[in-house]
Amino acid sequence: MSIESSDLGDGVRLIKMAGKSSMQSFSLQFLPQIATAINAALLDKQVKAIVLTGEGKFFSAGANIDDFKKSIDEGNATELIRELTGILHPLIVKMRQTSTICIAALNGASAGGGLGLALACDARIATSQAKMAASYAGMGLSPDGGTTWLLPRLVTDQVARRFFLENEIWSAQQAAELGAIDAIVEETELINSAKQLALRWSRWGQHSKESIKHLLDVQSTNDFETHLKHERTLIEASGQTAAFKEGVSAFLEKREAKFD
Repeated sequence: MSIESSDLGDGVRLIKMAGKSSMQSFSLQFLPQIATAINAALLDKQVKAIVLTGEGKFFSAGANIDDFKKSIDEGNATELIRELTGILHPLIVKMRQTSTICIAALNGASAGGGLGLALACDARIATSQAKMAASYAGMGLSPDGGTTWLLPRLVTDQVARRFFLENEIWSAQQAAELGAIDAIVEETELINSAKQLALRWSRWGQHSKESIKHLLDVQSTNDFETHLKHERTLIEASGQTAAFKEGVSAFLEKREAKFD
């Protein structure tokens, strides 16, 4: 199997893009497999968090350029792009909306749609070998994979503008300094560090996690009054949850809350 799924314990699922799937993630050969593995984890009620990683020099290097050349020659490039984005875009929407915490463990380069997959995660832990590349302009393409929506929220609009229009490649250190990577760790500690972060962020109640992710995603498009109404609706709903009852009880009993 090109896509390897395994349990790290404590409700954390590791999904690894192995071999050619890390080099050619966004091909019709591998992208459906990646989407199937991630969707299966998102639907599994025993999975609280996902750690997504690659293999070797690549986390996810984006499209198979040979496929692009063939589609140009055959006159169906638009159809190929439509089919690939038709798989990728619904996937990253689910990753952003789910209560499941998604952590990208960046072992190597992420580019194109692979960058979008990394940015769609809730956090990015990287080794010093990780790199981030736009790659679109150099290929004569416009960006996809949510990159132009996700990256400005991490690094500011103007930094993202330079990244795309200069067709930049960021080292792990550059990306971390700009805010696109959350932490850099030793290669031997990558998966464990990602798991520990996943455990910390996934320990809260389902409604809390889902609401936090949602509110942060819409805050830049809501005016303040609208956003306050949105917050009010969600916090009123959370008042009916078992997690709220447990949180209050734990506070009064001076113990750590245990959310299912």
